Parts: sequence; structure tokens; C-alpha cells
Amino acid sequence: MSSLLKNYNRRKIAFKKGKGSFLYSTSGKKYLDFVQGIAVNSLGHANPYLIKALNKQSKKVWHVSNAFIIPEGERLAKRLTQKTFADYVMFQNSGTEATEAAIKVAKRYFYSIGKPKKNRILCIKNSFHGRTIAAIFASGSKKMTEGFGPKVGGFDHFEFGNHQSLKKAITSKTAAIMCESVMGESGIKVIPDWCLRELRKICNKKKILLILDEVQCGIGRSGNFFAYEYSNIKPDIVPIAKGIGGGFPLGAVLMTKKVASGMTVGSHGSTFGGNPLAMSAGNAVLDQIFKKGFMKSIQKKSRYFISELKKIQKQYFSIIKEVRGVGLLIGLQLYEDQTKFIKKLQENKLLTIRAGENVIRILPPLNVKKAEIDLSIKIIKKVCKEYKN
Repeated sequence: MSSLLKNYNRRKIAFKKGKGSFLYSTSGKKYLDFVQGIAVNSLGHANPYLIKALNKQSKKVWHVSNAFIIPEGERLAKRLTQKTFADYVMFQNSGTEATEAAIKVAKRYFYSIGKPKKNRILCIKNSFHGRTIAAIFASGSKKMTEGFGPKVGGFDHFEFGNHQSLKKAITSKTAAIMCESVMGESGIKVIPDWCLRELRKICNKKKILLILDEVQCGIGRSGNFFAYEYSNIKPDIVPIAKGIGGGFPLGAVLMTKKVASGMTVGSHGSTFGGNPLAMSAGNAVLDQIFKKGFMKSIQKKSRYFISELKKIQKQYFSIIKEVRGVGLLIGLQLYEDQTKFIKKLQENKLLTIRAGENVIRILPPLNVKKAEIDLSIKIIKKVCKEYKN
């Protein structure tokens, strides 16, 4: 009997090792892993470059307090700001910590300029921003908040795609609009470029902040370093995590100089955030992702993969309702609950994971090989054929 809490419905499978796009179970079976820790292992399992970087750092310093300068963190922060809209970076350990910190940054900014009542965050209903008490109420999901009352205040919501609902929800107390550039848990719903541009215009007009949550869709997952880059806008705050550590726990909040002005000494802290091991992992990931042609290779593989999936959707239109996504953040929306389909894929040695709206999430490593994509296509076709029969 396991001593682990039953807050996860774990599949009856365990793994002894991984390499690249593949996992090897304790029973000796080989699986194509298109979960990758839910978009975390951006460079696959046991990546030699990441192993080398972590081994090297582990022989130096594992952890020191943020009471001291951490050179590896200084370097990673500089590289992130040079590549993005941001002027400052604040390191955390996870995505939920990053979004929680982003909320604090937004509220603190208005407090610092003498507008303490401007402290409410406007979010998309049934979105996902993490599992802390504040983050679950930011989601506006009844399922996620059930049993965790009393309600954490400070959050308002609007319906996905409903701009009238959005505009009506903005009040004199609204500090920021927070949304995922691509809604992952909710069903791989891409916020259109024109919509992100409109959000930026609304925030400018109302003099409020735009927080774009790129925890799942950032760090190359979309085919750009950040998904919002497709819309040619600049947000005020961006929380990140998952892919930046390549499998090592690492999160961060990117922000402009303007909003950073409110975060003075003592306003936020983290015991482990920005530790040397995590910073070395982050720098190693950027070494690979920033290589010439890497992003273009993601875009090329994405076009091919999505095109092949749409061919399957066309053939099995009674099973697959829609192919969604951008880059290597891909979803197959089924007409019925996806549980059985995911199980069948696993029986055929392809690992995927669920999302909202009957969507199957497909999340290969960013350096996935074409032959591995072809293998997944073959398996999905086989399962569709079995389903039809």
C-alpha cells in the first residue's frame, strides 16, 4: 500500500529510465513520451548537455541564500531580459509560484503609486494559473475551488472570447488582466493574435497592466521564445516555468521597469528560488534553445505534425472534432471523453495526457525527431481505426 496521498489518480506504470523522446518502464517496455512531464522536459529525457551542466554545478555550490549574489542567476536573468520585453526577473521554483508572484507584482505596483484600491485581477473563467489558494480562485473554476473556501477575493472573470463581457468586467478597481497566451489545461485554446493586440489596447486605454501567463506555452513551446511574440505586443508581466528548467524545478516572473518599481526590498522572497543548480539548468536550456535555427525547426516540425493530424481528423471526422494548438503544444479534441482513447494510445506505447473539453494534449520535446513524430502519427491512426471498428 502506498503512503502517498491519493490526490493523483496515477496510472499503473512506472519508469526506470528515459532517453530523448522515450521512457522505459520498470517492466521493460519502451514508450514514446509525448507528455514530457507536461511540457517540462523541453529537451527530452537525460539530455547530455543538461546532465553535464548540472554535474558541473553540483560539484561547486548547490544552494546559497538570496542574501548573497548568485552569479548563475545574474547571468540567466540578463539573458532573459536581453531576449524579451522585460527589464527585471524574479526567480521562483514553479509555475504556480510564478503566477502568484505576478499577482503580487501587479497589486504592489498600484499600491506604490498611491492607488491601493486598484487591486483586482481580471481573468478568463475556467482558466488555469496554478494550485495555490489564490491561483485556484484566479481560475474561476468551481471544480478547482470546491472545498477550499472561504473565497479568496480580488479576482473577477469574463468568458473566453467574449469581449463585451471583458469590457463590462473592468472597473476602477481593476489592476490587471491576466490570461494564458495559450490556454493549456482548459483545452489547448490559442488566444488569437488580434485578440492579444486588443487586450493590449484595452490595458493601455484603461491604464491597467497586462499579465500573460506563459508557464506552459513559453520557452520555445509555441515555436517562438514566447507565444505572445506572434502578436507583436509587449506585456507588462509574464510568469514562466516548466520548459525553462528542462526538467529541473524553476520558475520566474519577467516584468518591465515600471511595474518592478513597486517591488522593494522585503516585498517578496523565496528560499530556493534562484538557487545555483536551477540557474545552471536554466542557462543550459537557453544555450540549446538560442542556437541558430532551433526555433525555426520547431515551427517546421509543428507545421508537419499538425498537417498530418488534420489528415487523420479528416479521415476519422466522427472521432476527432478538432486539431488545436501552436508549435509543439498540440491538442486533439474528441467528440467524447478522451480517457479510453488515451488508454489505447498508451497500450500502443504512446504517452499523452488529458486537458479540458475532451482534449488530448500532445507535448513532445522541442528537439523531437521527425521519425518520432511519424511513429506517433502511426499509433494515433491505428487507435482511430480500432475505435471506428
